[in-house]
Amino acid sequence: MEDDELLVPLAALEHWSYCHRQCGLIHLENLWAESVRTVEGHQLHEKVDLPGLEQRPGMRVARALQLRSDVHHLVGRADAVVFWEDPVWPDTGRPFPVEYKRSSRNTFRHAELQLCAQALCLEEMLGVPVPAGAIFYGASKRRREVVFDQTLRDETLQAVRGVLEMLQSARTPPPELGPKCPECSLQELCMPGLPGIGGLRAYLRGMD
Repeated sequence: MEDDELLVPLAALEHWSYCHRQCGLIHLENLWAESVRTVEGHQLHEKVDLPGLEQRPGMRVARALQLRSDVHHLVGRADAVVFWEDPVWPDTGRPFPVEYKRSSRNTFRHAELQLCAQALCLEEMLGVPVPAGAIFYGASKRRREVVFDQTLRDETLQAVRGVLEMLQSARTPPPELGPKCPECSLQELCMPGLPGIGGLRAYLRGMD
């Protein structure tokens, strides 16, 4: 595949924001491991993973909507997109993407990047502005609105460039042991505590 044909999966942006190596293990090496959290996440997404369009008063709700941006090299799907009736955009309505997460409300930026990338795709596909979206937290049953300001858009595009460069190089980033590692389902596959090549000999001697 030529470099200009490479597309960054929307989900990869959240993985990249959380941990560069996790992103490489999943999207370059096709590695995955389940945990209680990932299983609960799958169960939550079962409700929105089936494509469909629902008509409600004043809005339409599209689920599992396929998205793509050729300008930003993005591809994937939105859990749900609400199209509010809007006289300014009578043909399409006003898009409002909603991302579903199993965890309780948090302040991490990871999901916001993924959601903002969905907005970039919608803006390109429909030619209408998408100023905001929301994250729905399954554990608390609450929804938090996210405004796609310039800072978030810049961070999102920076993450897109990072993932794209990783895909182009076909090199998984090295492990970095940190406080997030115990929460990662890929910890045993990643082996973040294993020394780099320079310390491998000493590591092996310590096993004698």
